[in-house]
Amino acid sequence: MPATPAWPPSSLPRLYVDQPLGEGASVTLESQQANYLGAVLRLGPGAQIKLFDDRSGEWLAEIVEAGKKRVTLRIVQQLREREAVPDLWLAFAPIKKGRIDWIAEKATELGVARLVPVITQRTIVDRLNGERLLAHMIEAAEQCERTALPELAEARKLDALLKDWPAGRTLYFADEMGGEPFAPAATPGPAAILIGPEGGFTDAERAAIRALPEARPVSLGPRILRADTAAVAAVSLWMGAAGDWTQSPRS
Repeated sequence: MPATPAWPPSSLPRLYVDQPLGEGASVTLESQQANYLGAVLRLGPGAQIKLFDDRSGEWLAEIVEAGKKRVTLRIVQQLREREAVPDLWLAFAPIKKGRIDWIAEKATELGVARLVPVITQRTIVDRLNGERLLAHMIEAAEQCERTALPELAEARKLDALLKDWPAGRTLYFADEMGGEPFAPAATPGPAAILIGPEGGFTDAERAAIRALPEARPVSLGPRILRADTAAVAAVSLWMGAAGDWTQSPRS
């Protein structure tokens, strides 16, 4: 007998909604999401999509009413619970528009739990558009079938971040002046990665970071990396050694 196709198919549209979901609940989408379903995809009553809320996992939903500006859905059943997220923060100095959006996207795809913008003496960008960054994070999660979004923290100055650093959370400091080989598996537990601005940290900042008991100056190899490349490289190294990359998909 032919195999029964998997249901629901992975090709179903998938959207994030900022409201709790549950079986039998009614969900109303407006604005861009309604226009996307009703006008762009031309979906009508009876069509099914996937929703996730960053709280309870992923759900199958069916369109009850559809219009270009308003779509009403009914939650049919839960497909997956919210995924477990490795306890890794990415602290980074904001960089130019476009490249910081890329960091937010890739950090979401890679499974970072929290994004922490850090203002340093050489940081070029001191104002962030949090709504734009969140939009890029949501889009990445929708496309990559994630059921969890990273928390986006408020931007903080480096000295304030270090002053309030939580005990027990290892801070891997990507030091362009050199450090020990990056071996996150040797120090299990909550962790964070700190990436500096394109101009690097000042000597005073570097000394302050190294004075933190939880800090671990590390090297990302013999090559000079741009700030956004360094962020993704460091997160990838941590996930491969101490994160959840050894698990099967959706486990």
